[in-house]
Amino acid sequence: MRRTPSFRRRLFAGFLAASLIPLLACSAMMLQIFRLRMASEAEREMAEHLTAAAAALDAAIDAFSQAAARLQNGTVAARALAEEGEEDTLVNGELFSAAGEARTYAAFDLYDLQGRWRYSTRQIPGEERLPTGWGALRAASEPGEPLRLTACGDVTDTESPLLRGAVKLTAPGGREAGYLVISVYYAGFRQLLEGKYGAQNDLVLLSPYWRPVYCVEPSLADALAPRLRSRLLAGQGLDDPAEEFLYAARRHEKSGLYLVLRRPQVFTEETLRLLYTVSLGCAVVCVALSIFMSLTLSRQMFRPIQRLRQGIGEVEHDNLDVRVPAGREDELGELNRRFNNMVEALRRNREALVENQRELNQAQIRMLQAQLNPHFLCNTLDTMKWISKINRIPQVAEMSANLADILRFCISPEEFVYLRREMEILERYVEIQEIRMSGAFDFRVELPEELADCLIPKMILQPLVENAILHGLEGAADGAVEVTVRQEAEMLRITVRDNGAGLPEELAAGWYESLSPAGKHLGLYNVSTILTKYYGEGCGLFLENGPDGAGAVVTAVLPARREEKEPC
Repeated sequence: MRRTPSFRRRLFAGFLAASLIPLLACSAMMLQIFRLRMASEAEREMAEHLTAAAAALDAAIDAFSQAAARLQNGTVAARALAEEGEEDTLVNGELFSAAGEARTYAAFDLYDLQGRWRYSTRQIPGEERLPTGWGALRAASEPGEPLRLTACGDVTDTESPLLRGAVKLTAPGGREAGYLVISVYYAGFRQLLEGKYGAQNDLVLLSPYWRPVYCVEPSLADALAPRLRSRLLAGQGLDDPAEEFLYAARRHEKSGLYLVLRRPQVFTEETLRLLYTVSLGCAVVCVALSIFMSLTLSRQMFRPIQRLRQGIGEVEHDNLDVRVPAGREDELGELNRRFNNMVEALRRNREALVENQRELNQAQIRMLQAQLNPHFLCNTLDTMKWISKINRIPQVAEMSANLADILRFCISPEEFVYLRREMEILERYVEIQEIRMSGAFDFRVELPEELADCLIPKMILQPLVENAILHGLEGAADGAVEVTVRQEAEMLRITVRDNGAGLPEELAAGWYESLSPAGKHLGLYNVSTILTKYYGEGCGLFLENGPDGAGAVVTAVLPARREEKEPC
């Protein structure tokens, strides 16, 4: 008859397998995940650096185009190039004004139709003559984009222009007058791209034919560009496993240049060897510890373990009335008694926690309702004071009456009010704002009669409308705020829409996450918290912008109830 292994041996084997297999598997997985994560993080950082460098080039090209447009719209420089006798001071003034901040990293020169240099933003004049039959001046004469950038010069020559573009200028009457030539030198590129590509990385700008245009280290460009070009022609990737660097490339659409970023490898062979050695050592130590702990535990846990296991299983199924017989006077019996005491304490604590949480929710809701938008009352009182002192007009009486209605509504003991009553108080608030802002906006309410008797938490619409008026309509000429109410299935959707500038990107992202109040968004935070605490998941504020980003749309989502119910 086959002998069954003892429970202690089976328990030991189970503990050992349960500890070693996950441990070794997790160690291998963590090592691989760590490598992949570091590589992914490196790729993400390289992509961010390339994006930042491309954005800097975009800004520079936009600045060049704006400068060319300003000179084209002006008349002084064009007339001077057409030999109409303008003063040099006026021409230089218009040139410097058109160049703006871009002249800190680029040189702006004016050449006549024969390619002779006339004016410059630099203290050192540009080249005395440029050929009109090729290069930047020829590109400026061809139809197509108004500003074409061409690579020029040796990338290792820091005193010569590395990139040059030209725009043909016309004098009043449509006559061709000359050229605006924009040149970027090594120092200009360095100033423009400084801090955009990371401290440990190298950035190379290549022409559409993968010829070097600019490199952080000029001596690196002549060796790096041919090697990368040969890999691309051979159908290979930029990265070479034998090298100690990673590469990432991106084409810049506006200039046609290629941005290539070089970064040191995350893990070298020596680093990987050390990492594997340390991991193997840790695994050996963990195996030894697992064997020791498994032996220790298997000696201590015998018969009472099954009853204790069953009791724990009952607790996992939320049965807090379970009790495990002690049966023994040793440590395991004491463990059973303490388990029973723990279950009893857990049952009492859960009951107390549920009651305390309900009371805490009620207290938080009352506190939030009490503090909703107190600052608008101060603004209103201040407005009333100045209107009464300066204008002496009857609007003060109307504002006082509306303010009194709002105050009485705020201090009323009801936590839930009919939607009809909430709209009445909202109209009082809007009347005050129309007086303050001299009727600078239009306000509309669309409330179906069958929804007017729905119960909602008090004072949740005024903060949304106030946010739309004070922030959404700021600077709008013909502002409009519209409040609409509709029912979808069992849910009530109250939407506040304006035609202002819209919400910032961090807010117009769907459901509002009421994590912590911050600044001018305190009203949104309070309303979202009230709805979430009263009605739970699936209720709150939904924020988005209107079509094409025009105006903000804030929707309060809550159950459509016509009689007050105890919140969960």
